[in-house]
Amino acid sequence: MDILSDILHVAGLRRRLLDLHALTPEAALRFPCERSFGLHAVTRGRAFVHAPNLDEPLELQAGDLVLMARGCVHLLSLDREPPARSTTVPIARFVGGGLADGAQDLAPASDPAAPTQVISAAYQLWHAPLHPFLRSLPPWFVVRGHSLPQLSAVPLTLGLLDRELGDQALGASSATHGLLDALFAFALREIAARENPGAPGWQQAIADRPIRQVLTLMHGNLGHGWTLDELGRQVGLSRSALAERFRSAMGDTPLNHLRTLRMQKAMQLLAETRQTLEQVAQAVGYQDAFGFSKVFKRTTGQSPRQFREQDAADRQTPYRFQEA
Repeated sequence: MDILSDILHVAGLRRRLLDLHALTPEAALRFPCERSFGLHAVTRGRAFVHAPNLDEPLELQAGDLVLMARGCVHLLSLDREPPARSTTVPIARFVGGGLADGAQDLAPASDPAAPTQVISAAYQLWHAPLHPFLRSLPPWFVVRGHSLPQLSAVPLTLGLLDRELGDQALGASSATHGLLDALFAFALREIAARENPGAPGWQQAIADRPIRQVLTLMHGNLGHGWTLDELGRQVGLSRSALAERFRSAMGDTPLNHLRTLRMQKAMQLLAETRQTLEQVAQAVGYQDAFGFSKVFKRTTGQSPRQFREQDAADRQTPYRFQEA
């Protein structure tokens, strides 16, 4: 099982291509992304990101990408000091499925005089609390193209993006969406790979084969009545050895982490299906709806019924992405 893909699926990931921007000196672009992760990739030129939670602007060169993991309103401009005027990226572009109309008029990839170009996307994970892996991501994370081998995933994908967006060949919109998803996954990989060595976290957990197996078992069958003894037997560890090794790798106990995964899955089922409370409870490993409801409210601050009603109301807000 691909654990990261499962985390994103259960978290209800929704993606939107925002736009391909040919930046100009006259105005900054304003992104109202309070409830989203943001991704900006510079395909040509240089750009600056300005945000309230940044001590100084982030400078991005061609080949760089930045992932924003704490949704906030931020600006994109050509200058370290943003111009007084800014243009808000229309909400319609958040919910549209294809490239913005202006993308057809941009300079082709072979034009050396092309202006600074940035492609942006939003990745929305609406429900809280987030999975521990997503919650642990830094507010801003920059992948510098010059620091990576030329044939590694990020430079190759950005090169393909630049070509697709410049040439606008058949199927360019579908290819662009797929390439952006790949960039998002590569950015998450880079974050995990650069975790503080020795500190509890996903990179350490995935590198420890028995702990990775335990995580795979949990993700693969949340409805099973897992016990510490059974998980230990499955991976060849005693109950105490598993508990100690899991805490060292993840900074949490196995059963507490399992409870977190179950509540994540429960939020997905309550939001995306019409299953009864009893069905949801059984799907995430609880024998009865009463016990499940107590844990769910303690985790989310809402009863399952309140959560489902709030989710239905949220779907009417303009910022909520409705389709993957």
